[in-house]
Amino acid sequence: MSAGGQPAAVGVPRLRLDELLDELQVRIDEARGARDRLNGLLEAVMSVGRELDLPQVLRRIVEAAVVLVDAEYGALGVIGDGQKLDEFLPVGISDEVRAQIGDLPSGHGILGELIRHPEPLRLSELSEHPASYGFPPHHPPMHSFLGVPIRVREAVFGNLYLTEKRGGACFDEEDEAVLSTLAVAAGIAIENARLFEEVRLRERWLTASSDITSALLSGAPEDEVLEGMLARAKDITGADLGVFHRLGPSGGLRGSLAVGEGAEAHRRITPADTRGTLVEAALTRDGPVTVRDLEADPDAAVQPDQWKGFGPAVAVTVGTKEGLSGVLMLARRRGRPAFAASETAALPGFAGQAALALELADRRRDAEQVSLLEDRDRIARDLHDLAIQRLFATGMTLQSAQRFVDHPEASERLARAVDDLDATIKIIRSTIFGLREHEAGTGSRLRARAVEAVEEASAALGFAPALSMEGLLDTDVPPAVADEVLAVLREALANVARHARAAHADVSVVAADGLLTVTVTDDGVGLPAGGRRSGLRNLGVRAERLGGRMDVAARDPGPVGASRGTRLVWEVPLSPPTLLT
Repeated sequence: MSAGGQPAAVGVPRLRLDELLDELQVRIDEARGARDRLNGLLEAVMSVGRELDLPQVLRRIVEAAVVLVDAEYGALGVIGDGQKLDEFLPVGISDEVRAQIGDLPSGHGILGELIRHPEPLRLSELSEHPASYGFPPHHPPMHSFLGVPIRVREAVFGNLYLTEKRGGACFDEEDEAVLSTLAVAAGIAIENARLFEEVRLRERWLTASSDITSALLSGAPEDEVLEGMLARAKDITGADLGVFHRLGPSGGLRGSLAVGEGAEAHRRITPADTRGTLVEAALTRDGPVTVRDLEADPDAAVQPDQWKGFGPAVAVTVGTKEGLSGVLMLARRRGRPAFAASETAALPGFAGQAALALELADRRRDAEQVSLLEDRDRIARDLHDLAIQRLFATGMTLQSAQRFVDHPEASERLARAVDDLDATIKIIRSTIFGLREHEAGTGSRLRARAVEAVEEASAALGFAPALSMEGLLDTDVPPAVADEVLAVLREALANVARHARAAHADVSVVAADGLLTVTVTDDGVGLPAGGRRSGLRNLGVRAERLGGRMDVAARDPGPVGASRGTRLVWEVPLSPPTLLT
């Protein structure tokens, strides 16, 4: 070619231009990749920061990390007491594979290495690290690894673990930088979620305390309020079981309440001794007592069967400076996280508020009882000082007017009126005596006890018997006779429940004319011919011992085989000589 080969000179610059264009395209692609990754990081930070619910925040963090570094698997481990993992949130592993693997890791091997040395860790091959000792059966194979710690206010909250970068590549410095930046944002988001959770928990505890105080002071039954207290504490802390052991004045256990899973094993249980129980641990230590595994903890060694299947637990006393009311215990199933300090921080205050409400309710009941006794005393004084004096004056007036009446029939009516006034004065005096007996607490309380006996029999009968009472049962009936009456009522109604097949029963207790009469009537099948009557014989013996009698007969005479029912009449005198024999 002429001029020393001009076409060759043109080809060299063109080749260099192509190389420059290719290099420029690579740089542009790298810039676009950096921009996309930066946008992804910013979007991940914003996504994590938008959430305030802590479990959702943790889930978003690990999901964002997997996308940012293009990993196939990811997890976030939350570090608890003893430098072990309390929670482990994996991403990328299906539920079926997770179930086959079994228990989630607690912080050994490579995971524990990052706990012991909270610095970023990058590995091209997991198995080559000295802390690695393999995977459990059914675990997917993993080679490349990247882990970074998450700090909240300079304290290590947990770690991000990423494995298996897609395409078979290894994690590089840029991946580490991106993940470390996400970890900083994650620490801020976790702190915000924690603060929000603490405020929300504090509000729920305050609302629960207020509701319990209002319920107790409004007169609601104590057991109902205590069960509500247990249910609220269980719900707020996310426990599976709540138990409340009551303490008597002497400090001994006197029954228990329970709600939640396995509550029947703890309900109305009164251990003879608190040694080797969570109750003892709570009573002998300051503040809440927390355990990680109830089945294996020595504090629950005496009752292992009751706590079967339960792991984390917390116990706290319920009491004031004046005395303890009981011990509140909350438990979770095995495999669930232990109770965190933030979850139980408000529990002692809640228990103290509940104890104060119980004490206020007791004092209010005492004040109401004193007011009732004072009111009875006032009524008794008014009856004595006003009513009796007026009636006595009226009787004297009638007696003085009687001699001025000439008509025999009118004179007789005046005499009857005077007798009626005397009888009325006696009744009022007896009523006054009864009021003061109530005040002193020494009356027989036959009326109230008879009502209780009839109510107790309703369950066996399947219906509520009708009860009527007449006379001064609480004053004229001595306590010893009242005890006999209650025994008669229970035996008679038990016979109706066992043998009568009745749909209705009537009970009457009457004190009049020096006699106490108990009558029990039913509409059942009547007395069987030749049947055993040992219970009835006992009732007859009771009546004879007090100088009385007992009769049992058909309620309504009718044809043989008809459903006539039965009437039992038990009668004893009330005069002192007879009662003493």
